[in-house]
Amino acid sequence: MILDHDLYKLTDKLASERDLTDEEFLRILFCDDPEFISYLSAKAREKKEEYYGKKVYIRGLIEFTNHCKNNCHYCGIRRDNKNALRYRLSEEEILSCCDTGYGLGFRTFVLQGGEDGYYTDDRMVDIVSAIRKKYPDCAITLSIGEREKESYQKLFDAGADRYLLRHETADKEHYGSLHPIDMSFDHRMQCLKDLREIGFQVGCGMMIGSPGQTMEHIIKDLRFIQKFRPEMVGMGPFIPHHDTMYANEKAGSVELTLRLLSVIRLMFPAVLLPATTALGTLDPMGREKGLMAGANVLMPNLSPVNVRDKYTLYDDKICTGEEAAECIRCLKMRVSKTGYEIVQDRGDPAG
Repeated sequence: MILDHDLYKLTDKLASERDLTDEEFLRILFCDDPEFISYLSAKAREKKEEYYGKKVYIRGLIEFTNHCKNNCHYCGIRRDNKNALRYRLSEEEILSCCDTGYGLGFRTFVLQGGEDGYYTDDRMVDIVSAIRKKYPDCAITLSIGEREKESYQKLFDAGADRYLLRHETADKEHYGSLHPIDMSFDHRMQCLKDLREIGFQVGCGMMIGSPGQTMEHIIKDLRFIQKFRPEMVGMGPFIPHHDTMYANEKAGSVELTLRLLSVIRLMFPAVLLPATTALGTLDPMGREKGLMAGANVLMPNLSPVNVRDKYTLYDDKICTGEEAAECIRCLKMRVSKTGYEIVQDRGDPAG
């Protein structure tokens, strides 16, 4: 194959200027030549290491409820999935997960769940306050969907540091195709704006290869992220769930996801960028490949083993049967083989 050497120049331009034209981005994203991909990922690693060295940060994921009021077309815990085995963790169970995680070296806890009305502001404030009191040296991240600004403010005041809310897609029409009519693209964007104004470290992100997604949609995502400037970008391949309308859709591309991780790293050198569980689900070496493409965060599961296989946003999710200690030992060994090192650190954004 005759390689387009302009692509190397475009990669260098992106590394120095942190921006390209839409057409230039598309040229990079469409190129699947192994020699070029190797160069792109090497530049991303180089930029990552300028800011973070060889450090990989771990976040202890606690999936505390799989009840959800929403009916997103792609999601396994959608409201109308009657086959989902529902559960909720109590405050005591959540704190027990934190106890386990703290002993294993976690200094960030991520409370993730469906949009469950049982967890009112008062209940969530009690949970966040209890974690903050017991672990003052740890970061608390929430990933519990859309709420009103007053609710977000209460959670921030209670001690939450970070909030993850994937925008999913920056194209309003595409958003409408992935969600029911009672969900609003404009409200999702308003939530992100509210979180930023309150002072959270904010994470947005999208699914790669979601049904109906085009490369033009991905360019819109890059432009949105460029404007919003999040501290974190959560990005993984779409994986279908058998109890959704997209059960027979093709999964997203691991390769395109990896290229996008590199592009995001070059655009935002200080961003916190996870190598997601979805990557590891589609490719046994997916998380390692993510680290080599520019990611610097992993999110092992601290949820009780007896509920992990019930939090199924997509099919065949990995690591549902491992105890937390077993999982982190395995992960440390795998990460060390990439030349990076898991560290005991809150892992705040550089700079």
